[in-house]
Amino acid sequence: MSQFDVTVIGSGPGGYVAAIRAAQLGFKTAIIEKYSTLGGTCLNVGCIPSKALLDSSEHFENAKHNFAGHGIIINEPQADIARMIERKNEVVKQNTDGINYLMSKNKITVFEGLGSFESATQIKVTKNDGSSETIESKYTIIATGSKPSSLPFISLDKERVITSTEALNLKEIPKHLVVIGGGVIGLELGSVYLRLGAQVTVVEFMDKIIPGMDGALSKELTKVLKKQGMKFMLSTAVSAVERNGDTVKITAKDKKGEEVVVEGDYCLVSVGRRPYTDGLALEKAGVELDERGRVKTNDHLQTNVANIYAIGDVIKGAMLAHKAEEEGVLVAEQLAGQKPHINYNLIPGVVYTWPEVAGVGKTEEQLKEEGVAYKVGSFPMRALGRSRASGDIDGLVKIIADEKTDEVLGMHIIGARAADLIAEGVIAMEFRASAEDIARSSHAHPTYAEAIKEAALDATGKRPIHM
Repeated sequence: MSQFDVTVIGSGPGGYVAAIRAAQLGFKTAIIEKYSTLGGTCLNVGCIPSKALLDSSEHFENAKHNFAGHGIIINEPQADIARMIERKNEVVKQNTDGINYLMSKNKITVFEGLGSFESATQIKVTKNDGSSETIESKYTIIATGSKPSSLPFISLDKERVITSTEALNLKEIPKHLVVIGGGVIGLELGSVYLRLGAQVTVVEFMDKIIPGMDGALSKELTKVLKKQGMKFMLSTAVSAVERNGDTVKITAKDKKGEEVVVEGDYCLVSVGRRPYTDGLALEKAGVELDERGRVKTNDHLQTNVANIYAIGDVIKGAMLAHKAEEEGVLVAEQLAGQKPHINYNLIPGVVYTWPEVAGVGKTEEQLKEEGVAYKVGSFPMRALGRSRASGDIDGLVKIIADEKTDEVLGMHIIGARAADLIAEGVIAMEFRASAEDIARSSHAHPTYAEAIKEAALDATGKRPIHM
């Protein structure tokens, strides 16, 4: 029986990063993946392929609507969805091949098959051909991620009533895509097909989209997406989804309790994700789940079984690839006797629409609920020279600081390259910077990042220079 110091079940961003860090620290490491490619949901059917399609559709959108304004005259562009999907697959392969290289480079043993516990220290790997082998591991890290959720009354046929996985591989551009759920995934994939010419209607139970983010971002994104042509049915509870041939009928009740019906040729069900523990046989190891099906862990990400840990989407907290990565590193370093930490308040959230949306730290709504005295500074992107030069004038930067100490408590951005700009907020808050610290830091001109400096000036009570 093969023996390892550390075995990771699942090869997504949390799993493969945990394995690499464990190997770097001198542990004999194995990783088990039931699919034929490494990388998990993120690299195969999540973060990477969705961003590839978002980029392709953004190029198409620019060619169709924005190039002429730059003096670039072309014939009417055509969207080749087959080529876009092909390119997306090429990008995915490049990334998953990169993970294979990293496994080899770090001398990590890769097992392809379903990993399931035989005991707290023994794991059976069942291969696709039905054969199996059992390995022994001193420590195990569960990193099996999540799967798309649905609603009890919805039958997912994966043809017309689909999840995000199928939405990444459509063979045609929908005429009318109805998206159930106004969260990150639904808005991103809705944006892809909106740009390519589909009518897109978002049906959301809450009274706003991206409900977990700061209200200012939700309000601004709603305005921008409406301007782009996306339609919204907010405060609307879906009660039935029925397919009849190539038509999908969605029945719901609006905030007045009145029945509404919307029909499309595709329906994307995007109501969140659930932790994935199927087939792990956790009961054989004695590992406990909580009431929501998540693996129970303590502050050290240790389960109730001392030598078994869990990270990423399969445990509590935000279902984000970068959160899983941080947790993978934390567990590996703890096993090596180090004292790492994660500040979960400073895990940024991003929506890759255009403009992008990003936030870190506390929202204004959270601070109000907690009774914290705060002050707010904001700055519109349209006041920036860089934004006007590129034509990306939608959006704003909002900085929230403690009323007495001026410490930055939250940064929220909607605008061009917000996904990259938010790192400035993460770093500032990690070092407990004040709004004045940011305001007095030189920002290159002309850049989108200048909006952060201007918002910080506003938060300190000083007047922004360019507004």
